[in-house]
Amino acid sequence: MDLKQNISLAHGSGGKLTHDLIKDLFLEKFKNPILSPLTDSAILNINGAYLAFTTDTYVVKPLFFPGGDIGKLAVCGTINDLAVMGANPICISCGLVIEEGFEYKILEQIIDSMGKTALDTGVQVVTGDTKVVEKGGCDGIFINTSGIGLVKSECRLLPEDIQVGDKIILNGPIGDHGIAVLSARENLGLSSEIKSDCAPLWDLISQVLDTSKNGEAKASHYNKIKFMRDITRGGLATILNEIVDEKSFGIRLKEKDIPVREEVKGACEILGFDPLYIANEGKVVLVVASEDAPLVLREMRRHPLGEDAQIIGEIVSEPEGKVCLKTLAGGTRIVDMMTRDQLPRIC
Repeated sequence: MDLKQNISLAHGSGGKLTHDLIKDLFLEKFKNPILSPLTDSAILNINGAYLAFTTDTYVVKPLFFPGGDIGKLAVCGTINDLAVMGANPICISCGLVIEEGFEYKILEQIIDSMGKTALDTGVQVVTGDTKVVEKGGCDGIFINTSGIGLVKSECRLLPEDIQVGDKIILNGPIGDHGIAVLSARENLGLSSEIKSDCAPLWDLISQVLDTSKNGEAKASHYNKIKFMRDITRGGLATILNEIVDEKSFGIRLKEKDIPVREEVKGACEILGFDPLYIANEGKVVLVVASEDAPLVLREMRRHPLGEDAQIIGEIVSEPEGKVCLKTLAGGTRIVDMMTRDQLPRIC
């Protein structure tokens, strides 16, 4: 298949094909200073106030899975895209594409879930749109959400601030969401303990940002947390590759320090998957100045969504533009950006 002529499922995986599609087509056609950084949210200067603005579309299959559903996923995903820019989520939209014949009772469950998740995190659903397509026109229901958040004053989270020696911190085990969705989709009979990590991250991120500024670290210290990304499609490996892409530094990881639940490890071994590429919906990776990493790690571990946080690697001078993993066996391997999709339709 000519990938320049035909769109495949892998173009929506968050991996290399998604990356190339964005850079070669969307960025080329829409190029402007706000879009060009390709961060999770656009940062808008409105009369001196900095707002974060983001949008995402959710097409997960099945609609309900252990630990969540498409409604909770949509709200959490939008909140998290704002949060990693240091923005307090304020409001979101809800756009629905519903297939003819979709059960009203199921729609009500999904909307209830969205409402509860928004209410629990102090976010309001303030506008929306509904379209109904012919039976077979979509897979039950697709949801689009956009969100607006107010960026914390003095907060600067940009990849150009990253330096050699900075540490990579992860807030907990990877792979839960992707394996939970796959298990529900295929009735694989995997451990019932595997549940999606779908969760809103703003409370955790806000707590860590405030500590980095006002805690034991020096005053006006927001810039010591250099960068954040929530880990969704393409998994941890893809996010880290995006950080080093065309940069004069690389990343070195230690496999022994990357948290993965035993149930997820077992499922990945059976299915032939690599946890580094499995999707998550409640995980954030931070790049933090070396001197502040212990403080940030300690603060993350005080929060329920960061109890298992770990320093998993660091920024290194070479090889430039590469992510390397020191394996449990003592060797080192290059961790490339995912090319094909291990698990399509997981978010």
